[in-house]
Amino acid sequence: MSIQLTILGYNSATPKVDSHPTAQLLNVNERFILIDCGEGTQVQLRRARAKFSKINHIFISHLHGDHVFGLIGFISTMQLMGKITPLNIFGPEGIKDFILNQLKHTQSKCSYEIIFHELSHKDSRLIFEDNKLEVYNIPLDHRIYCNGYLVKEKPRLKNLNIEAIQAYPEIETCDYFNLKKGKDFVLSSGEIIPNDVLTFPQEEPLSYAFCSDTRYKEDLVDIIKGVDLLYHETTFDKSLGDLAYKTGHSTAEQAATIAKKANVGKLIMGHFSNRYTDLTILLDEARKVFPKTYLPKNLEIVEVKRN
Repeated sequence: MSIQLTILGYNSATPKVDSHPTAQLLNVNERFILIDCGEGTQVQLRRARAKFSKINHIFISHLHGDHVFGLIGFISTMQLMGKITPLNIFGPEGIKDFILNQLKHTQSKCSYEIIFHELSHKDSRLIFEDNKLEVYNIPLDHRIYCNGYLVKEKPRLKNLNIEAIQAYPEIETCDYFNLKKGKDFVLSSGEIIPNDVLTFPQEEPLSYAFCSDTRYKEDLVDIIKGVDLLYHETTFDKSLGDLAYKTGHSTAEQAATIAKKANVGKLIMGHFSNRYTDLTILLDEARKVFPKTYLPKNLEIVEVKRN
């Protein structure tokens, strides 16, 4: 089981020489998804040596430019590269019009289908799943409609304890798949052999939560409780709490409070105001509440690990 997060961009509003607006590449057992797509994202993907062709799902939190202005460039590049497989884009209502208008006015056509999944609901729901992962939206509180995303690894089939199975001659090879799925085995005598006797303990699936621009929102805790890794915006320090609320953002202390209450494994901060030339003021503030808090690094690959 494996989840790897590549941090492509983490600052707010405008790009800087050494950092970019929000964008992340998540690899869940070789299923690659792009989360937000700020300006310069495809350049960062190149620097990360990511394979564009493997990205078939994009999740956009909201339609502010620092989270979406890189999307049309990525779409155009995929066209030039001859992409033929569909591209699924999840985001707020309006994202389809936003993209199609740019394609229309540049007289561009796609060699592949773009499937838009526009979101407008205000509760958390399962919005995508396949055989490797599940994705839920996380309703946030920003100036415009905004979602975070909770990504959960799907459990794999259990490993068989062949030595234990051999003690029961009635169990045949054709029964193995049901055992891997977690089913008990019933002998002809009616005796039930618990699945745990016939298989090895299964590792808990890994999970990652991305909380983009939002005011402090305590009901996030129930949605993200126990995730192995949390990214939460930390635009300001606590002395600017009033400004954070006014602009629809969080302080470092507030993000750390969410992480602590949700008992997450690790917190990564991001979306810093450009007023901070030294981010340790934000890190120190957060660590007083939640010690397992870290600053992001440009193009860093973070291994999502169990709590």
